[in-house]
Amino acid sequence: MAGDYYEILGIPRTADEKEIKKAYRSLARKYHPDVCKEEGAEERFKKINEAYSVLSDAQKRAQYDHIGHESYTSASKGSYTGGGGFGGFSADFSGFGDIFDFFGGGFGGQRPSGPRPGADLMMNLWITLEDAVFGTEREIEVSHAEPCSACDGTGSSTKKRISCPHCKGSGQLRQMSQSIFGQFVRMTPCPECRGLGKIPESRCPDCRGAGISQVKRKVTVRIPAGIDTGMRLRLEGYGEAGDPGAQNGDLFIEVSVRPNDRFVRHGDHLETVAEITPAQAVMGSEIEIETIGKKKVALTIPPGIQHDTALKIPGEGVRRRGRPGDLLIRVKVRIPRQIPPEAKDLYEKLLEIEGSKSGHKKGFFSGFMGKG
Repeated sequence: MAGDYYEILGIPRTADEKEIKKAYRSLARKYHPDVCKEEGAEERFKKINEAYSVLSDAQKRAQYDHIGHESYTSASKGSYTGGGGFGGFSADFSGFGDIFDFFGGGFGGQRPSGPRPGADLMMNLWITLEDAVFGTEREIEVSHAEPCSACDGTGSSTKKRISCPHCKGSGQLRQMSQSIFGQFVRMTPCPECRGLGKIPESRCPDCRGAGISQVKRKVTVRIPAGIDTGMRLRLEGYGEAGDPGAQNGDLFIEVSVRPNDRFVRHGDHLETVAEITPAQAVMGSEIEIETIGKKKVALTIPPGIQHDTALKIPGEGVRRRGRPGDLLIRVKVRIPRQIPPEAKDLYEKLLEIEGSKSGHKKGFFSGFMGKG
C-alpha cells in the first residue's frame, strides 16, 4: 500500500482530529483480518494502524509533518525487530468500543490473554546544532532485556515449553465469589505461567527460567537533517523483551539540541550577527560571512543600512526534505569607544558639515540613526 500516512487514511493534510478518527474507524472496520478476506487485507490493516498511531498523536504528527514520510519512517526503524505485532506501531483504540463489539471482542475490565509485548524505553540524546542542520549518525549504547540466547527465550534448557499444570494451559484461573446479587466468576491471570498457559520444561540455568537476559548493545542511530529539540526517534525492537512469541518494545530517543555560540535557529532559518563600523554602514561595504557549514560567503552591505537590519543569504539554513532554509545576518553597527587622532579629526569635520547644513549643531549619529 503506497503513499504517506495521509494517503493511507484517505484524508487531506489539513484534516482535524475528528476527520482522522472517522477515517480510521471506517478503514479499520473494512480491512480487519477477521472481517475482510481479500488478499493483502492484513498488511493493509497494519498500515492503517501505523498511519493512525502517528496522525492521532499531536506530537508525532508535528514531527512527521516537519521531517516528511521518508525521513520519519527511516529514522524510526532499527535493524533489530521483535516477533509478531504490527511493526512496532500500537494504535490508540480508546473510544472505539463499537469497533471491538463489531469484531466480537471487548476487554470487560480483564487483562488480554496471550503473550505480553515488551515495554518501551526512553532515553535523551544531545546533539550539536550542526548535527541537527545536516543530519548525522551517532552510536549509542542501549541496555535492555533481550530473549535469552541460551534457551532462545523459552526459559527452558531443552528449549521446550509444556502446558501449565496450575491453570491447565488456559493461562487464567477462575475465582468464584458469592454476593447478595448471586454468584460471580472472576478470571485472573495464572501467577505460575504469567497468563501464558505454558511453563519451561526444564528451567534454563542462564536466565533461571525467565527467558530474558539484560544486555548492552551499541546501536547506530540515523539522525535526519532538520530535527529539532523535543522530537523523538524510534528504534523498533530495542525496548524490553516481550513474552515468547510477542514483539519487543521500542526505544524512543528524545533529541535535545545544544545552543550554538554563533547561530540561533528559527524554524528552518538560522540567524547570526555581523558587526560593522559606522563608515561601512554609511558608505556600504562587502564583508565575509562563514556559514554553519564552514562555507565562506561574500555579503554586500548596502549604503545607509540601519542598525539591527537583517540581510539574507538564501539556502544556507536548516536542511530539511531537500528545501534548505536561509541564513539571516543581523547587522550591528559597532560604535568605537576609542578612535585614533586621524579618525577623530574626520568625525569632527563631519559634525561641522552636519551643523552647517542644518543651521545648528547636531551630532553625526543623530542623523545616521534617523533621529533628526
